[in-house]
This record gives sequence, structure tokens and C-alpha cells, in this order.
Amino acid sequence: MAIIHHTTLKPTKLELLTTWLPTRPWYVGDGAPELTKAGGFRLDDPEGEVGIEFMVAVDSSGPEPVAYLAPLTYRAAPLPGADHALVGTMEHGVLGPRWAYDGCHDPVLYAGLLALIEGRVQAQAQSLTDTLDDEVTHSFTGTGASAPAWPVEVTDDEDGTALGTALRLHRVLRPTAPDTRPEGAAGHVSGAWAAPDGTRARAVFVVLDPAAR
Repeated sequence: MAIIHHTTLKPTKLELLTTWLPTRPWYVGDGAPELTKAGGFRLDDPEGEVGIEFMVAVDSSGPEPVAYLAPLTYRAAPLPGADHALVGTMEHGVLGPRWAYDGCHDPVLYAGLLALIEGRVQAQAQSLTDTLDDEVTHSFTGTGASAPAWPVEVTDDEDGTALGTALRLHRVLRPTAPDTRPEGAAGHVSGAWAAPDGTRARAVFVVLDPAAR
């Protein structure tokens, strides 16, 4: 169980994302984003070493707000071979130096995401210790392992991020009806966030390809 520390971060996660997001091919803005943390959830690392967060950040810099999915992992030391996936480093008020990574390149997040899709773990509240997030829904129609073991090739394009041939993360979140499931998918994860108009928005975050069953 991850313990949520309500303390300072220097720089903040949003400050790191403000610099990092415009470098991604799926970023749709024209300049520096103006970000607000709008929602998301966490997963527990069974070893208790790595923080895992699926953050939704809303960019209000353009004519219409855009919600982005930023899966992040937080580590107490650099992840070997993942310099290209480093979002930035922070000083945590309790834990000290933390290395923040694009979690799509982290095997701990990959394993946790597959476990969530298969129903072996449950999503945790983003800012509360030992509290489930009941707005996160998931499905799995297969049996056994849902995707290849790590390592997998991680590819960013204008539509999002592919983890191997089995998983695709939607980086730009487009609101859907609450009970929407991707047609023909072998599994999925959906979540919610606070829209700028004060309502709760929902979207599909992750899709598991039917070939993975």
C-alpha cells in the first residue's frame, strides 16, 4: 500500500509536465501549456518502491481546454536505461530526491496496468492512502496473461502511445458516455476527471487489443 505524503515538491509535477508535454508528438497545443491537475488514480507497487500515478492534466492555454493522460512513475534512484523517458527530477519534502518517468517506459507500471485490466488489482485514489477509486472501471475478456512480458517496444505517435502490439494509451482524452467500452477490445481501463465547467468527465484511458487474448 502506497502512503500518500501531503508535502512539498520542487519543482511540482505540473511544472515538469509543462516543459515535457510540448515535446510529445500527441501534444496538440501551440505553445507553453497552462496545466491544472484534474484527476487520475494510482496503482500500488507490490514491492513498495515505485510510485505509480495516472494523472489527468487539463491544458487551458488554447481556445478549448484539452485533457491529457500522463502515466508517471516516481523512483528514489534513476531507472537504468530509461534516460530518454525521464520527465524530470524533484525534491520531495519527505522522501528526498525523486526521479519522475514517463511510466509507459517503466516495467513496474506496465505490470501494474496489466494486473488492473485483468482484475488482479484495484485502482487507488490519487490523493488518499488506502482508499479505492471507484470511478475507475476496467474489463478483460481473455484468460491468462493479457500481453507479452516486459520489455516491449514503446511508440509515441499523434494518436497516443503503443506498448508493444497489445496496449494503447489514449493521451488526449475525449469524453465519452459513462458506460462506454471500446468495441471489439480484449480489455480496457476508463477513468474520470474534473472538467473546467465543474462536471465530471469520463473517457477510455487504455485499450487492450483483441489479438492479445
